[in-house]
Amino acid sequence: MTDVAFTYPDVQLLIDGHWRSGAKGLTMPILDPATDETIGSLARATREDLDAALAAAEKGFEVWRKTSAYNRSRIMHKAADILRGRADYVSWLITREQGKPLAEGKMETLNGADIIDWFAAESQRTYGQVIPSRAANVMQTTVKLPVGPVAAFTPWNFPINQLVRKVSAALAAGCSFIAKAAEETPAAPAELFRCFVEAGIPAGVINLVYGVPAEISEYLIPHPVIKKISFTGSTPIGKQLAALAGLHMKRATMELGGHAPVIVCADADITSAAKIMVASKFRNAGQVCVSPTRFLVEKPAFGDFLDKFVAGAKALKVGNGLEPGIQMGPLANERRIPLLQSLIQDAVSKGAELRTGGARIGNKGNFLEPTVLANVPLDARIMNEEPFGPVAIVNPTDSLDAAIIEANRLPFALASYAFSRSSANVHRIGMEVEAGMTTINHNGLALPEVPFGGMKDSGYGTEGGSEAVEPDLVTKCVTTASG
Repeated sequence: MTDVAFTYPDVQLLIDGHWRSGAKGLTMPILDPATDETIGSLARATREDLDAALAAAEKGFEVWRKTSAYNRSRIMHKAADILRGRADYVSWLITREQGKPLAEGKMETLNGADIIDWFAAESQRTYGQVIPSRAANVMQTTVKLPVGPVAAFTPWNFPINQLVRKVSAALAAGCSFIAKAAEETPAAPAELFRCFVEAGIPAGVINLVYGVPAEISEYLIPHPVIKKISFTGSTPIGKQLAALAGLHMKRATMELGGHAPVIVCADADITSAAKIMVASKFRNAGQVCVSPTRFLVEKPAFGDFLDKFVAGAKALKVGNGLEPGIQMGPLANERRIPLLQSLIQDAVSKGAELRTGGARIGNKGNFLEPTVLANVPLDARIMNEEPFGPVAIVNPTDSLDAAIIEANRLPFALASYAFSRSSANVHRIGMEVEAGMTTINHNGLALPEVPFGGMKDSGYGTEGGSEAVEPDLVTKCVTTASG
């Protein structure tokens, strides 16, 4: 294992500018998914802590909304620079608590800094309008105002990336913020917030809590202080939270589950497609909402693509993400392996071919072999349930028409991928595949400047690009008569 000088911390709550234990002194253990060891403890918030965070966010909003866009941007840029300077430490924290290889953790951290910079710049571009009036003495304008304190709920698979999008958009708009980050991966989000605090953000503008997820969401979402929520996670939980937000007329951004199709046309560069997709599929052990899952390969290219993809999966080096040369780490928790193996076994029992993988690696940590299933029937559970792990499905398809039909069959519509040299195919795929994001002949998703969000049961709203600040703003019309 790599010898490093870093120490994993005990993680506290951030409320009103202060790092503190919970009011009742409760804690939760933090586990290393590669070793099963307890590596730290986490302060657990109770109702008293949530009330304190809400009061802080309400006070912080009054300060931050009156802070000029220029000064908000300046503080955010400074936070991004601090985060870059701590990239080695933050990536180490991510690997210890989440499991992904150090290189992936560092990429996530540096991308997080880029996201802060993007939104810092966008904070100065929340333009209103001047609308031509019907009377000479009337001035009609619109202004963009921050919606108010935002509550966000983020998952464990990208502890920096999923949170930094939400907090940066809110701060750019002038909103205060309460985050309930994942209890499995608490140290990296805490370090992200520490960067903002050290950059000079006023007390109360950002707050960070951990605890029992249902207790926190059921209290924060209906609370009158909170004006908007943002959630990344599973579709079933997302629907429950969206319903609760709707009941209380709260705005919501929902980034939910996926089951991303990959269309590989017969005319594609098969070698390039297989190489790109092996890296994408097994990144973060497949625990990625946009992970490519259903590979739909035109029959003339099926055998070649399958062989190359399987060879790539077999060549991956799996192990503790702190060790040099590791390309895939463990799953984030022990629940994932039995669930994935049940999906694999169900598919094989229905006639699927297990080309590689499927077995647990060792008896310590949460390691599963990179797995490839071929010729999986539609009634297999894995063709209909998001696996969220290192399992790929490679099926032949008769035509592009058939591939598009299968790509659109499920209610999930987050990300999609395609490979073709034909401009006609590329156009059809871009227009006809139902997904919030489609990347063709490369992997171009999740950059700060492009939209990030889904359709159908994969949610609504976007967390990237020029539209991402809009959900945190309200449009107000001001019409004034003179004379």
